[in-house]
Amino acid sequence: MEQRIIISRNFETELATALTECEHDRIFVIADTTTTEKCWPKVKDFFCLHGARLITIGATDINKNLDSLVSVWKLLQEGGATRHSCIINLGGGMVTDLGGFAASTFKRGLNFINVPTTLLAMVDASVGGKTGINFGGLKNEIGVFNDANCVILNTQFLKTLDDKNIRSGYAEMLKHGLISDEKHWAELVNFDISRPDLHKLAVMLGQSVKVKERIVDEDPREKGIRKALNLGHTFGHAFESFSLATPEPLLHGYAVAFGLIPELYLSAVREGFPQDKLRQTVTYIRENYGQFAITCDDYPRLIELMHHDKKNTGNEINVTLLAGVGDIHIDQTISEEEVKEALDFFREG
Repeated sequence: MEQRIIISRNFETELATALTECEHDRIFVIADTTTTEKCWPKVKDFFCLHGARLITIGATDINKNLDSLVSVWKLLQEGGATRHSCIINLGGGMVTDLGGFAASTFKRGLNFINVPTTLLAMVDASVGGKTGINFGGLKNEIGVFNDANCVILNTQFLKTLDDKNIRSGYAEMLKHGLISDEKHWAELVNFDISRPDLHKLAVMLGQSVKVKERIVDEDPREKGIRKALNLGHTFGHAFESFSLATPEPLLHGYAVAFGLIPELYLSAVREGFPQDKLRQTVTYIRENYGQFAITCDDYPRLIELMHHDKKNTGNEINVTLLAGVGDIHIDQTISEEEVKEALDFFREG
């Protein structure tokens, strides 16, 4: 089944059409506490959602776990969900990941529609068929590939976001620019994310989603070129998992932004990525995302976390590197010494 992605112009009509195309006896809406408060009131009176049952889970990635999943399964069961029911995931990437996994596993699979409400989810999590939960202290350790029947991107939801969540989503757009072409990359590193023009941002969002769509269509199961989408994520996921034990865990996009810095450094050292573009991208990240404080004493734990990354084969650490904007080199094995060197650059560069 090819996943339909709709850049929304008339949300109620598009959602009604999507539901018509999904055979359903009951509708369940999964949201977290934040989207239940900020986004559910905007849609709950839609005629097509009459009789829909709302399932609310805890907000933030800390709740993307087995306990939340079990609570969703129980509420689906108590609500009389059948194999012919439909789930709408209304929320950020945590909701679309967990809700998609719940839909994929309950009764061996229900239809589901993703309605991402954060920039990060619009550009990344809700598109491409990855679903899952965190487990054992590791990100996305349990999950399946399964496309939503439909993804509706309604940029009006961006008005509900705070500054940090806009920046978090924008980091994935920055990554998409780096793996696409110089024109798109240049537009992104010259955009004022501190005072975003939402109309222009919506246009760039559409371009960014097309980058991901093109790659996912070519490699839906991440056997080859889809690994390009992992740029910034080997180091980024390690930063993110490491931060879970701190008082202020990183938002995913911030972790990816920080992960781009050491991976672009290695791209310059190993593949000849241009120094001027390295500096321009790193400067943009530093100015808009700040710093993530680590010390040399943290390197062993970060390396340990990188060894757990799902992209690895054997005991090696694999990354995606660039020889230039859009010149992608997947499956690059790096040594622990190179990791330390890149982390030195991240701290001091």
